[in-house]
Amino acid sequence: MDGDAFLTKHNFIFYTFGYEHPPERVSAFLKYIPAQLQPCFPLRFIKRRWKLGSVELVRPEKLYSAKNFQKLTQIFRRDFLEYINFCPFCQKELISPLKSLIKTVYVPNQCLDALFKKKRHDRLQELALRTISLLSAESGVPLEDFGLHGSIALNMHSAESDIDLVVYGAENFRRLEATVNRLFKEGELDAARKNRGEYKGKVFVYNAVRKPKEVQVKYGDYKCAPVVPISFRCKVEDDSEAMFRPAIYQVGDYQPLNSASRLEKAEIPNAVVSMIGCYRNMARKDERIEVSGVLEQVEHLKTGKVNYQVVVGSGTSEEEYIWQVSS
Repeated sequence: MDGDAFLTKHNFIFYTFGYEHPPERVSAFLKYIPAQLQPCFPLRFIKRRWKLGSVELVRPEKLYSAKNFQKLTQIFRRDFLEYINFCPFCQKELISPLKSLIKTVYVPNQCLDALFKKKRHDRLQELALRTISLLSAESGVPLEDFGLHGSIALNMHSAESDIDLVVYGAENFRRLEATVNRLFKEGELDAARKNRGEYKGKVFVYNAVRKPKEVQVKYGDYKCAPVVPISFRCKVEDDSEAMFRPAIYQVGDYQPLNSASRLEKAEIPNAVVSMIGCYRNMARKDERIEVSGVLEQVEHLKTGKVNYQVVVGSGTSEEEYIWQVSS
């Protein structure tokens, strides 16, 4: 599922991306690189280092950028070909490691359960458990619908690390979101903004993962073909899948921002799909957004039905975004 982390035999740590995976592979993005392989990757790295057991790890400054995606694809194609797969349904190479490369999987709800069962905790682990327990009790979201990821889940955190939470299910996410905002107003939390809060001086971040029943699409259901980069404004008609990754906004009232974005009626997109995590939950129903991305033709292979969507985070440009705009 999206957000599950895994360690490979080369000691790369990846995070699963989305829910559609090629046979025997996992769609993922790279988060940590073993320090001994850092010279293979001409990227800017955070100065801090992490340790998973005896393995020293480094992390790129930018987990997602078009330039980094292109560089990583080239490096894996050259040196670690088994991590690259050409997807016939989107007509491009993607980072999709073979399942046979995986040594260990870190599932957020399992990591949280293991931490609750652990007899001794350091200060950050204890605060993470207190934070989740508070949010569960106040929101009514069961503890089993929470998870823990990030460095705490992998047991390679430091005192400076944030607390990275997962909540399973769209309804649970909305309940948690409302609870975080309420607790901030009541003075129980030190801060609250978007999908972040602060409790006892420590920042926590919460994101949504689909429950199995919420996964409606399988790999190979659709074929997508890029058409043209466009920029436009529109109205969010449905935000029920906006909290997930990829984030999906059903949209209407298309208004092009330049001549290249003037489309035939049949090509006007009915959805904006963000591959970039920071654009999750960017806007709610009836709000307006400005979007820059790539128009795609989407063909449902079983029915032959064709529609259009806009992808933000296509890996081809740094100028793709979703901004909220005033009405």
